[in-house]
Amino acid sequence: MSVNGSVIDAPVAVPATGLLSAAGELSSLAARHAADADATRSLSHEVVDAIREAGFARHFVAARFGGTEGSFEELTRAVVSVGEGCAASAWCASLAAYSARFASHLPDEGHQALWGGSPDTVVATGLMPAGRARPADGGWLVTGQWAYVSGVDFADWVMVCAAVAGEEGPPQLRFFTLPRGAYTVRESWDSVGMRATGSHTVVVEDVFVPRHLSFDRADMLTGRNAGSDVPAHNVPFQAVGGLTFIAPVVGAATGALAACAGSITGRRRNQTAELTVVRASGRIDAARHLVLENAAVLDGRLFTPEHMARNERNATFAAETLREAAALLVGAAGTGGLGEGHALQRFWRDITSATSHVALQYDTAARKNYSAVLLGPEG
Repeated sequence: MSVNGSVIDAPVAVPATGLLSAAGELSSLAARHAADADATRSLSHEVVDAIREAGFARHFVAARFGGTEGSFEELTRAVVSVGEGCAASAWCASLAAYSARFASHLPDEGHQALWGGSPDTVVATGLMPAGRARPADGGWLVTGQWAYVSGVDFADWVMVCAAVAGEEGPPQLRFFTLPRGAYTVRESWDSVGMRATGSHTVVVEDVFVPRHLSFDRADMLTGRNAGSDVPAHNVPFQAVGGLTFIAPVVGAATGALAACAGSITGRRRNQTAELTVVRASGRIDAARHLVLENAAVLDGRLFTPEHMARNERNATFAAETLREAAALLVGAAGTGGLGEGHALQRFWRDITSATSHVALQYDTAARKNYSAVLLGPEG
């Protein structure tokens, strides 16, 4: 099952849901719309509808609400597939799935509010603490601004993290879930890559959030879930965090490889360019294996400190490796690959932008925990 602690071909007990086959069709659709999405900085309604219809939003939703309770491996492969056509579409699809998993920590009444009408409810999440909340009768009054909330343009609900001041000790961090209409969106996303993710700023001004639409951030971090016994709802955030963001990048790098190869095929062969493409392909395959290993850890419920730290290391190393691969492909393609209408330059920009995410940085996401595994605690 494992070699030196790494997971190899770990079995997945969760049956397939059909998401992967639907993702193949979505990838083709997203690829056709990718250039326009990049230019307009938004996904088309057709692609947004297809993300919902494919089953990404319901992938981790409980079966009692019509969800599919899918596996991490199937979701990862599906997101990679979509990313081969359009990185921004894959990013939004991934977050639609994982945001529902985050929201599963709500009390049962909160589950009813989100999914009682449909398992395909789309939730957008502001993971970083950025606002404040004060107790009110039956809940809290929330105020704040949360940047980089991907997919907020078409989300049905938004979940944000805010600090609740206590009488003693440090503030408690909680997540608060608000329906569309209870917040405003300030269009602030102007990144050179991942333009169509619509990762704008959510603004909340003194909005009441009832108790059943809130939960303690510590529950998500530890994986404790008093509201659900679905296995995927009881996973420590450390183990899963990077997987949310790296799977779309694997798909984008695979798409970049195909775009680069297409630009070289038929031309007079250049040995240097050929070797460069081969080197890039090895990096992409290596990153894919590490990312799939992370999914196997989650489906196999291997939540030891070593496995969780390795998952962080795998995601950040994969990000670094995929950035290198993208740079190699651009170099191999030459000037033509940087043409405004060439898919390669879009994938290159998307990979560069996506791997700047804090969850994919060595210093913030991997160094401390995995160095402790390898070297022991400091001091």
